[in-house]
Amino acid sequence: MTVDQTILFVLLFLVFAFLIWGRWRYDLVAFVALLVALLTGVVPKEEAFSGFGHPATVIIALVLVISRGLSNSGAIEWLGRYLVDASRRLGAHIGVMSALAASLSALMNNVAALALLMPLDLQAARKAGRSPSLTLMPLSFASILGGMITLIGTPPNIVVAEFRNDALGASFRMFDFAPVGLACAIVGVAYVALAGWRLLPAGRHSADAAKDLFELADYIAELRVPEDSAVVGKRVRDLDELAESSDVEIVGLTRRGQRLPGVARVAKIEAGDILVVEASPDSLDEALGSLGLEYVGKGRKSFEDDDIQFSEAIVQESSAIAGRSAVSMRLLYRYRVALVGVSRQGRRFREHVRKLTLKPGDVLLLLGSEERIADVMARLGLLPLADRGQRVLQRDKIWLAAGAFAVAIVAAGAGIVYLPIALGCVAAAYVALKIVPIREVYDSIEWPVIVLLGSMIPIGSALSATGGTSLIAEGIVSLAFGFSPVVVLVLLIVVTMTLSDVMNNTATAVIAAPVAVDIADRLEVNPDAFLMGVAVAASCAFLTPIGHKNNTLIMGPGGYEFGDYWRMGLPLEILVIAVSVPAILLVWPL
Repeated sequence: MTVDQTILFVLLFLVFAFLIWGRWRYDLVAFVALLVALLTGVVPKEEAFSGFGHPATVIIALVLVISRGLSNSGAIEWLGRYLVDASRRLGAHIGVMSALAASLSALMNNVAALALLMPLDLQAARKAGRSPSLTLMPLSFASILGGMITLIGTPPNIVVAEFRNDALGASFRMFDFAPVGLACAIVGVAYVALAGWRLLPAGRHSADAAKDLFELADYIAELRVPEDSAVVGKRVRDLDELAESSDVEIVGLTRRGQRLPGVARVAKIEAGDILVVEASPDSLDEALGSLGLEYVGKGRKSFEDDDIQFSEAIVQESSAIAGRSAVSMRLLYRYRVALVGVSRQGRRFREHVRKLTLKPGDVLLLLGSEERIADVMARLGLLPLADRGQRVLQRDKIWLAAGAFAVAIVAAGAGIVYLPIALGCVAAAYVALKIVPIREVYDSIEWPVIVLLGSMIPIGSALSATGGTSLIAEGIVSLAFGFSPVVVLVLLIVVTMTLSDVMNNTATAVIAAPVAVDIADRLEVNPDAFLMGVAVAASCAFLTPIGHKNNTLIMGPGGYEFGDYWRMGLPLEILVIAVSVPAILLVWPL
């Protein structure tokens, strides 16, 4: 290997390691990797920020704006309310919701599709008296499958299509992915509706939905001791019986901003102390009365004047509060909404609730007035776990929004207008018609994905230019030496799928697409078959909650554990391979 190849392989290994570790956000990891590549000279300075102007990056940004417009117009809400019926049998409900999720994901960002449908699914689960864990994972998987159908359905398809344009002189068109993607989506949706949900652990089937739903997990919360509280002067251990009767557990004591280590259980409680408890929302409310406590921030005048209520929301990857704390966001001061508790997939944490650095997938228990909670959710990009029905939808513009989008898709699909230009016109029309207010345009874009893609594209180009992709291709071909190209294609799909399960699928596609073309050149076969294999495999992240943002989003609301995903996901990945390979060979023969 040359020096440049060695540097790039070490750099990519470190990128993969940090992405799997998950301690730092993927966009930061990718941007630092780009800076290192520039400083070491493996990426020429002329190519430093070429990824940010790449068509793939622009298309992804525009699709996100259009997704917001379709949501604002009420088109998605209308579909969901018309099709969702809580009285259906579980299998039928999963089938309808999964088919709807897959259909929406084909035409808009699949994370946005899940975000719109998840509250409806939770509401249906509540009415039907069943646990949401039975339906949320099928819904997430279906939204991922639907993204495989069209060019704009998922970022890996866009990356692969634009790489084909760079390498072979022509991009994949809008519906070139449909034959293979549709076959995988149909089989996948049938699987999750008929059998997939049955493979979840037995505890998910027998869960008491009335208890679990919207009491998705116990929260770690902080309750203040007022001066007139009956617990002042008592020791924490003296409150065990009262706490047990309220179904809460006191796990710590904070005094003057410091957690009392070790001695908290024998310390005498003083006015102004904060008790750290683990409890469900209803139990928290009961504990307030039985222990004579109050919510942190409840003493503020602005808080007392409002008709306050609990509300639960999930932190999305694009949320403004992800990576920050309630204190740093000045949540109570700015929005008059208090962060009462945080649930993190059942794991405890030692930090103060208000000072805790929040992560995607965390479920937040918020306290405030109905209007202020709706405002803070919109401003911070939080996903409500109940269909609150508070968004002001522009239902009179449904057909304008849908019509403009349909015209753009037809024009781009027919090759009349270049896809980024067509999507740009739709986004501009949405702004002009005020379907997407100008203030929401930049909020609609998931900037971490844009930074990731803009940073990884120059690194991927450098890997190809230095011969690094040739070395990877040679290794894969050598591993399957003596076998037919079909075996090599299957091997490439398996390797790409495995990477996608543990790291961002966009980054996986950036690295795997050049390898696919290099393998095809070595075997002297049709490169389109291998590029399609990469597109399918990069989208299939069903084994872990970290492989795809949708899987992260459902982990808290569904009460899932890390090991639950592979139970339903592994058979699905095997099915996708079994369906996609024959479909690829039929449509894109070697």
